[in-house]
Parts: sequence; C-alpha cells; structure tokens
Amino acid sequence: MFSWFFALWYPFLRRHSLFGCRFCSLNFEFEALHPEVSYSLSGIRFLISVMGNCFRKPKKSSAEIAPFDYYSRGSPPVKLYGSPSGAVTSYIRVALHYKAVSLHFIPFESTTLGAADKPVLQCGSDTISGSAETLLQYIEAKFPHPPLLHRVCSLQRERYPAIVLATTLQHKSMTWHLQRLVRWAEDMATRGARRTVDPSMGSPRMEVRKFGRSYSQLLEVMLEHAQMEERIIFPILEKADRGLSKAANEEHARDLPIMNGIKEEIKSIGVLEAGSAPYQEALFDLSARLKTLQEHCKQHFEEEERELLPLLEAVELSKEWEQSMVEQCMEVMEGTHSHLFQFLIEGLLPRDSMQYLEMTMRCRDKGRVATILCTLASRIEAGSMSTPEDHAPT
Repeated sequence: MFSWFFALWYPFLRRHSLFGCRFCSLNFEFEALHPEVSYSLSGIRFLISVMGNCFRKPKKSSAEIAPFDYYSRGSPPVKLYGSPSGAVTSYIRVALHYKAVSLHFIPFESTTLGAADKPVLQCGSDTISGSAETLLQYIEAKFPHPPLLHRVCSLQRERYPAIVLATTLQHKSMTWHLQRLVRWAEDMATRGARRTVDPSMGSPRMEVRKFGRSYSQLLEVMLEHAQMEERIIFPILEKADRGLSKAANEEHARDLPIMNGIKEEIKSIGVLEAGSAPYQEALFDLSARLKTLQEHCKQHFEEEERELLPLLEAVELSKEWEQSMVEQCMEVMEGTHSHLFQFLIEGLLPRDSMQYLEMTMRCRDKGRVATILCTLASRIEAGSMSTPEDHAPT
C-alpha cells in the first residue's frame, strides 16, 4: 500500500521545482535496480523533508537580534591554553567566539605553556604562540569570516586620537541598540495584547518589563557617554576655541527630558491592562517617542563625528595625554565598562568590538582590564550573549 501510494505521486514530486533540490541527491541507480523499494524510500525522505519544513523555527524577537551574522560551525576544533584571568587570553577567547569555532579552552598557568598571560593556540597540526596581534592574525587567516581586523593601515589609524575611536564606537553601539528598541516597540504596538512568537518573552506584561530593562541599560550608557564628553572632550575643545562645543552641550540638555520621559512611559505601560485602549495608545506613543530620540541621536552623533571630533587632531595632543583621556573615559563611564560592558559590545560588529577591546587593553590598570575581558569572555562562552541572527548596518 505504501509503495503504491508513492508510486502514484512520486513522478509529480520529482518534477516539482519546490522539492527538486530534495530529490537530486537520491541514489537513482538503486531506484533502477529496486523500483519497489525506491519509491518507499523516496516517500519516507519526502515525508521527513516536508515535516521538517512544516515545523519552522520561531522567529527571533527584536530583543535578540545582534548586529552580525554567524557563519558555519563546521570548522576544526581549536584548543586554547592560557590564564583564565589573563586579558590577552580572554581577548583571544572572544575572537574565537566570533569565528564560531569549536573551542576547547584549557586553563593553564605553567611557566612553559600559557605562562604570564601568553596563550598558546592549537589547531590541527598548528601550534601558535606570541602576542595578541600575532594570534589574531593567525585566527583571521585560518577562519576568514566574519572579519575581525580593519583594513585601515596602522599609520592611518594612529593619526586619530584614541578617544575619537572610543567615542565613535560608542556611537555605533548606542545607535544599534536604539534601532533595536525602536523596532521592538513598533512590534509591540502592532501586536497589541497578542504575545510574541518567541515564548521566552512571556506574557505582554513580562515583555514590557524586559523592554524596560533593556532601555534602562541603554539609558545608563547614553548618560555616561554624555558625561564623558562633557567632562573630557568638550573642555579640551573649549580651551582651544571657546564656543566650539556649545551646540553639542545644548543638544545633550534637549534630549535628557525625552530620555527620562520614555523611561516613565514604559513604567506606566507596565501597569495598564494589556489590550485595553489606554495600553494600545501608550504603546504607539512610546514608539513615537523612541523614533524622535533616534532621529535626534542620529543627527547629534553625525554632527559630532563630522564637526567636533576631527578637531581633536588639530589640538595636537601628546600620546600620553591621549591615553590618559581613554583611561578617564573608562573611569567616568564606570557602569559601561563593568556590568554594562557586554551590552556595549553586543551593539558592535565583530571587527569593531575587537577594536574596542584592543583599545581597552592599552589602559595602564591591567588588573581592571583583565577583569573586564575575563568577565566578558566567560559570559559569552556561557551563552548569555545574544544569538546573532541579522546583520544590521554599521
């Protein structure tokens, strides 16, 4: 009976373009020798393929989309020997995470292997040791995707003060997180009281609370970023030419009420009855406010990067002073570089995040740097970092 049923339908399915790719791999020689069996086998394979297509994976919510794609995990396993508390070892662990390789990290404090935060990498017959730059270049050559190294030459990169790089990368991360929240708010407003396709979001009220936590994280980063500019960057520009940063300061003051208003709006939505008219109206209002903030931030960041930050090059700061500014940045943005560091890094493309980590490693407080990177690497390997799905614009 089973063979008769698929004998009837199999010629049609063989010709059907939708399933042609499924059948091109069948063993047709076997079919010719055993036609009564081949129809059954083909039917079973067809049922499996169709059932697999019917049960599609649920779409990720906007809360889980990260700004880069993952690539195939079919790469050879990699062993990494190194200090579990070392900055360089943690830096390489993060790099291997981005490459999506099968990593076996082996903590090692010996004087001969992985000593003094000098990790050793083993991949197949290759054994590589040396500086962070040496290891990263090997990883980049062995696993090209996604790219972790910028193509800008080191001489060109050194023309710009490190604080400019730090500020620009922070802009990128905040822009991406804000875009994610705008899309998420639009999705909630469109759905109303209906639940998201992602069961991990829970009920509408639970989803609003998660949205609120995510926005609070972004708000803290944005406020610390503004304080960093006002305390470190703007005074230097004002000293060189009074009035240069007046417009930027005014924009900071303009957007603060909007940012705080969004926070209060989220709190009010959390106590409203899901699906009610006030609930729906509040969601649309939240979406509109976030879009306004997004437009202001986009304009503000572009103006700073185009008109203000390039002037720091003209100030002709010494290398020591430039490095001091980066360390002051980490002190002022203490929350961003501690419990929110993973949040900051998640908003960057792999090559941008590695550039930010490299800049962080240059700071003189090596103990603090090691703690930051080790915590990041451990959280990523534990799976607490968002699963990348979509590629967002830089």
